[in-house]
Amino acid sequence: MESKLVDQFHFSSMVSLYASNRWWSGDTVAVVTGANKGIDLAVVKRFAELGLTVVLTAREEERGKKATEKLREEGLDNVRFFALDVSKAASIKTFVSWVETTFGGLDILVNNAGVSFNDIHENSVEFAETVIKTNFHGPKLLTDSLLPLFRLSPSISRILNISSRLGSINKVRNHTIKATLQKERLSEEEIEGVVKMFLEAVKEGRWEREGWPQIWTDYSVSKLALNAYSRVLAKRFEGGRLSVNCFCPGYTQTSMTRGQGTHTPDAAAEVAVSLALLPPHELPTGHFFLGFGPYNQSRL
Repeated sequence: MESKLVDQFHFSSMVSLYASNRWWSGDTVAVVTGANKGIDLAVVKRFAELGLTVVLTAREEERGKKATEKLREEGLDNVRFFALDVSKAASIKTFVSWVETTFGGLDILVNNAGVSFNDIHENSVEFAETVIKTNFHGPKLLTDSLLPLFRLSPSISRILNISSRLGSINKVRNHTIKATLQKERLSEEEIEGVVKMFLEAVKEGRWEREGWPQIWTDYSVSKLALNAYSRVLAKRFEGGRLSVNCFCPGYTQTSMTRGQGTHTPDAAAEVAVSLALLPPHELPTGHFFLGFGPYNQSRL
């Protein structure tokens, strides 16, 4: 998966520039996970403002309903809510069934649901299993379950995984792990194997000396696995009607960063929505986008 630099000033006006190439309509369904606050609540709002039908999902039903009601009070009646806990297979199954029954399919999936239990300058792996389950296994199971429902819309269907540069391959110092993840024919089973190795290393207290990422280690490994899965999925559908990309919003002012950051959720959402709504003839697949900063290009 290749990296691309994202110019925030360029993307801030992208959606308006693409209005003349508008491929979506009110029948276009976008599902956004973890969307009761932060970046993805802003993504839901922007999608709704642009006229798509948007499904806002959140683990906590009360918060999700309040977020949806607030958007409707602003005149955005094209937002629907459904409670979804991506860390629970039963919740995913119920949600997928509802999407099929209610809409018959979907066109866009933005995976953002995720957790981290570390403060900015901390690096505990006490909750590593929960982080991996929520940030990698959950989005993967949800995506796999929704794949049959991506429909032949007027455009290519799209998956945008909100990821992080902390999950870049160059953060891994273990040569064996790095070699595995850089394989041209990487498989999902091999990705699962790497994740299992990490969790075993955590349980046995070996993780610090085995060359795993050094910053927010469990979170970084979860995003490393999500990036790798995205690359495998993009290759599987290469040349087809499903685009799979990742986007790192950078240091954004969210609850995960305790409100610290260089830009707002709205600014990050503008980039994410712009990427998700690229015209078909400009839509890539298998790319990792870095936004809001002079980051170097890298290859996963």
